[in-house]
Amino acid sequence: MANDSIALVTTALFIGFVHTILGPDHYLPFVAMSKARNWSIRNTLAITAVCGAGHVAASVLLGLAGLALGTLFMQVESIQKIRADMAAWLLIGFGLTYFVWGLRRAMQGVSHTHYHLHPDGTLHAHRHVHRDEHLHFHDDPVKSQSKLVSITLFAVFILGPCEALIPLLIYPAAAVPTFGQQLLSIMVIVAAFGLATIATMILCVASVLFGIRRFEFACVERFSDALAGLAILMCGLLMSTGF
Repeated sequence: MANDSIALVTTALFIGFVHTILGPDHYLPFVAMSKARNWSIRNTLAITAVCGAGHVAASVLLGLAGLALGTLFMQVESIQKIRADMAAWLLIGFGLTYFVWGLRRAMQGVSHTHYHLHPDGTLHAHRHVHRDEHLHFHDDPVKSQSKLVSITLFAVFILGPCEALIPLLIYPAAAVPTFGQQLLSIMVIVAAFGLATIATMILCVASVLFGIRRFEFACVERFSDALAGLAILMCGLLMSTGF
């Protein structure tokens, strides 16, 4: 029995790591929004951890509900497929909307020249950008937008399923004889899988953020929001195709 427990924990850790690192939707959205919204590393990793915890917890609750109700594995998998489609379309919609908004914002930041002909015949020219002279906010717009982004990402990860976790939960229910042992096995598996998933998400986000700090391109900084939206859109499209 001890050998089985070690094997289950090892499997849960391995699958949690592999399924996360092979899914760019687990970390690229956080990297993209961190750069676009100028989040601190600490804040970015905190948001990543919370979303990762919600990602795992939602699938755990679904899996446990399925076990308690005696739902067949295929039925749980069907629900997971619906959740995956919803998460993908939400990511696509958010990414596309943010991409369009980012492009519009970038275009507003392009300086241009206005010419004025004075009565004495003097032609006067001045350059300006619309974005810098028409802003009037009573609240902090960056803080409000960052909060909305965080909530949206959390919602996406709540919907996004951990397909690899369900078979791990099914095994103890079928192979372990007593309810107490089943519950203990499930708790250990969930802890191992969740730890591996969240730790890998944090590791990937931190690694990419620290890596790209060496490559700062001022010429594309104005398009950071649009590029972030494009990255999230691509992650959603990859999810929708089952990548």
